Amino acid sequence: MIMAWWQILLLTCLAFWMIIDQITVGILCNYPLLIGFVAGIIMNDVKTGLVVGATLQLMVLGVGTYGGASMPDFMTGAIVGTAYAVMTGKGGDFAIGLAVPVGLLMVQLDVLARFLNVFLLHRVDHFIKLNDTKQAARNVVYGVFPWGLSRAIPVFIMLIVGEKFIRQVLAVTPQWLTTGLKVSGGILPIVGIAILLRYLPTKRFITFLIVGFIAAAYLKIPMLGVALLGFAMAIFYYQKTIKSSEDHESNSTVNNANGKEYENDKGEYEN
Repeated sequence: MIMAWWQILLLTCLAFWMIIDQITVGILCNYPLLIGFVAGIIMNDVKTGLVVGATLQLMVLGVGTYGGASMPDFMTGAIVGTAYAVMTGKGGDFAIGLAVPVGLLMVQLDVLARFLNVFLLHRVDHFIKLNDTKQAARNVVYGVFPWGLSRAIPVFIMLIVGEKFIRQVLAVTPQWLTTGLKVSGGILPIVGIAILLRYLPTKRFITFLIVGFIAAAYLKIPMLGVALLGFAMAIFYYQKTIKSSEDHESNSTVNNANGKEYENDKGEYEN
């Protein structure tokens, strides 16, 4: 498939918007799944976009960035991975193998964007001291461009090279490398799940985890069915917790009442 100019333009605009959206209005937020979905619509292959986006989403579950910390930008990886998967026809696993290094590259460009915004931040401080609120607000808006361009420019360059260049690269790429990319693309979601389980109270809910594993691995229940089973278990656990809390409060009330009666009887006896 050869990409049309408008597809390259829309994907570049999506790359520019997504990082701004993440730190402002939060429509698409930090969800590779949604970015992959939109990229799939643009590439006229929603299924591939969802596969790539969902796989990358598994890798960032439970991962967040705080303060000035940077994390791999798998949203950009979802755009590039979806586009390359559709152009080459090599499937989602190959696209994931390409999307991961793209996401890691974005860490360096994210640091560069933050560095450039320091200059604008000092200008904001300067205009605040001068009580020039219009210039201060204007420089805050200017800070959008380093952020957006740090994603849009790399995506544009990666897409503008076109399908012919990609096929030439693939033609000289060793088979072991492409196979390795596919294998890593299949393994990485498991790593994401493992990281998530590491920080969840897994030991406390090990029973539910085993039930879900049996349902998916042995009973071959579709993912929607497993999700509904998990939802039912969550409701059951919630209701059980509420009932246990109410019983505890009821017992505490009874114990307090009995304690007061005992103290009153004891006081009357002593008198």
